Amino acid sequence: MTDAAFAQTTTPIAQGDDKRTGRMDDATKLDIKNLPDLLTVREVADLLRVSPLTIKRWGKRGKLPAIRINSRGDRRYKKGAVLWLLGVTQGEDAEAELE
Repeated sequence: MTDAAFAQTTTPIAQGDDKRTGRMDDATKLDIKNLPDLLTVREVADLLRVSPLTIKRWGKRGKLPAIRINSRGDRRYKKGAVLWLLGVTQGEDAEAELE
């Protein structure tokens, strides 16, 4: 394929086109001081800045145990386990470490 033919088959990349997925916006909405007791795979992944697949793998290996809910087997993760991965202890010590 010649360069001219290749150029016609590819789509141009818009300059300055900053398309965001909004995932970082979702992560900033999660306040570490006010986390829900159970978090979804996506919430944990955004909080830890890893892939949701990584969170599922950690669950299978026992690094981050999951609670299965409903008939579909959706995963939820305890706030304490997620905070432990972050190196934060629950309670009064957590507020002191965050400030």
